[in-house]
Amino acid sequence: MSPFGVTASPREWPSPYGLSLGLLSVALGQIFIIIPYYYMLRSGYIKRPLIQKPSKDTQVNKPFFEGMLEHLSQPEGFVLLGSYLSGTWMFNLMPASYYSFEGGVSPLHVLSQLLLVDFCQTIMHFAEHKLSSLYKQSHKPHHVFKAPVLFDAFNGSFFDTLFMILIPLFLTANLVHCNVWSYMAFGTIYGNYLCLIHSEYSHPWDPVFRMLGIGTAGDHHVHHKLFRYNYGHLFMYWDRMLGTYRSPKEVTSFNAKLI
Repeated sequence: MSPFGVTASPREWPSPYGLSLGLLSVALGQIFIIIPYYYMLRSGYIKRPLIQKPSKDTQVNKPFFEGMLEHLSQPEGFVLLGSYLSGTWMFNLMPASYYSFEGGVSPLHVLSQLLLVDFCQTIMHFAEHKLSSLYKQSHKPHHVFKAPVLFDAFNGSFFDTLFMILIPLFLTANLVHCNVWSYMAFGTIYGNYLCLIHSEYSHPWDPVFRMLGIGTAGDHHVHHKLFRYNYGHLFMYWDRMLGTYRSPKEVTSFNAKLI
């Protein structure tokens, strides 16, 4: 067997090398990009308007480092997601191409994965809202946040993570066969952008992203505020097709400086 596990037979444990690189890539994105960026927003070093106008309902005053520790230790988030990634990798449940280090990052594969996982996630999200018994058992805990903050991204329930993240990830992996580098790039973008769309602040790239149909923090705040719109996370294409898209510009309780 090669040191990278590329030639492992189904009866052998694959090398954890690729898995370790992937988990490290997501972790570095959090530690060196997302968390420092959010700290600068919260501390006022970067000036961006709040998406929802300040009120007793929208302001969260929890100390930054307390919120960060809760975010990083969420069992429904990184713990469950890390267990899924480790289990599917080590038990050879991924397509053979994922264990290959040949070639580099394929932008087409990464984009295909992002589009497909968001499509599956949107359908699951829509179903959770429309089936009341499923909603109560899975997604309702996440909707206690009507004005979410970035550290609320993975705060939910076991079943919500299962339906909204793990099943879409597994379907995507089995439909888009790519190498480990593309898988790492996809996972890093996906995991970290799910955090950014929960931010209570607008981002400087939001107007351009919204024109391209990419989901923004404002778009996701619409969902948390009104429940019936914007079921997509990474993209708004599926909501436009379903007729469930609503622009944050149309929500009067949002900050006028949002766009």
